[in-house]
Amino acid sequence: MKKYLKYIVAGAALAFTCNSCIDLEEMNIDPNNPTTTDPALLLTGLSFTTFEESSASVCHATKMLILTSGESTYQVYKWTRGGFDYYNNLRNVAKMKEEAAKGDQTAYEALALFFEAHYYYMLTMQFGDVPCSEAMQAETNGLYQPKYDSQETVLATVLAKLEEANTLLTDNNSIISGDIIYSGDLMKWRRLVNAYRLRVLMSLSNKQTVGSLDVKSTFARISQNEPLMTSDADNGQLVFLDQQDDRYPYFNDSDFGSGRYMDSTYVAALATRKDPRLFAFCTQTPAAEKAGLAIDDFSSYDGGDPAIAYSLVNDKVTLGGCSKPATRYYQHATNEPMILLGYTEQQLILAEAVVRGWITGDDRALYESAVKASFRFYEKYAPTVAGYLDEEAAAAYLQGEKVAYSSSLTKDQKIERIILQKYIPTFLQGSMWMPYYDQLRTGYPEFRRAAGVNLPYRWMYPQNEYNNNAANVEAALQSQFGGNDRTSDKPWWIK
Repeated sequence: MKKYLKYIVAGAALAFTCNSCIDLEEMNIDPNNPTTTDPALLLTGLSFTTFEESSASVCHATKMLILTSGESTYQVYKWTRGGFDYYNNLRNVAKMKEEAAKGDQTAYEALALFFEAHYYYMLTMQFGDVPCSEAMQAETNGLYQPKYDSQETVLATVLAKLEEANTLLTDNNSIISGDIIYSGDLMKWRRLVNAYRLRVLMSLSNKQTVGSLDVKSTFARISQNEPLMTSDADNGQLVFLDQQDDRYPYFNDSDFGSGRYMDSTYVAALATRKDPRLFAFCTQTPAAEKAGLAIDDFSSYDGGDPAIAYSLVNDKVTLGGCSKPATRYYQHATNEPMILLGYTEQQLILAEAVVRGWITGDDRALYESAVKASFRFYEKYAPTVAGYLDEEAAAAYLQGEKVAYSSSLTKDQKIERIILQKYIPTFLQGSMWMPYYDQLRTGYPEFRRAAGVNLPYRWMYPQNEYNNNAANVEAALQSQFGGNDRTSDKPWWIK
């Protein structure tokens, strides 16, 4: 990412040099503080920052990984305050939007709207009410203490920004450069934008309306009338390069070589379904390797129990009973692309919409197309086990007792299978907290934890907000939670 930031600074300086003239007023501008930046350079940096994002800590909360070198607050659901770091990214988005408007470059404006929507969605899902309508106005309007908008208002704003982005991207004459995601293909960006709209709306399955929008009918209108991803070639993903600052984010991560192991919850979810993607995610246990068990022997994989003390898990590790994440995650410089939102997730969102009666369609076909796409991804990017992940393997897997999708399943059983297939491919991926939010929303999959431990619904607001914007954060807490700021308080979206 440092590389892309260097390009942004260099581009800004170049833009200043090329546009300067002998006008006395312009000569008085400090050349070390350029006032214009090429939106293409900003797009490159924003895309890398946004699409690269992943977190092993999230995998502790979603019961995929455990930590044996100490207690993970995410693993035991003891987190407290979150941060407003996404607003730093929104500053760059605002700059790209500003520069695009100067040159009437609608495609860049559209992509800025997409990034805005993404970050505000992430923020509001994390905290509840957040600054939105008055945010990012310190430089332009001197507004340093923005009010908090209700979560419903923020989510309605997110959907409005995505709708506007989709509309602006219909300009077939727009040309963009600096696009490291889709190489300037605006139709693919439209498909991602519309898939993201469906993601947001499905996360509101417990709500009838959001702002002035009817959730169900808006979802149906988008799915029927707007372009969506047609295959995994449309994935919103970042492909890594084997060069400094462009490598896979966990490459050479020391935690993977030492204290990070697989969670038994996740291993069991795959092993009991004879899911060969397990071979792409983790190693056999040392004990299984020593015994000479075959790679495709599901009994040769296991993890640590996330509901017990990490010191007890260490005992199992010492006996060779825990699998580690596959070595490709920390030994391969490019490993696999990071997917912000892909075809697999989109198809499963559509399948869930059919089950819920929001749209008509073939939910089984949607479900199976999603699973097959996921198998293709790992067949390509986990080459050492590719032979277990081909088309025939996917077809056989879809016939499994706990995987097969049929009309005889109840509504809840269908949703459980759909959500599980959304969950499985999020391992160390760019979906971030989406599988956790799906669990809060649907109850699937079950996250193992110690007796008496409840899942948090949110993060407490940052201490900086209490220090610098106390009146507004306190007003937001009063309107949402009776003045409390607790992780156990339910925000609007999940009530």
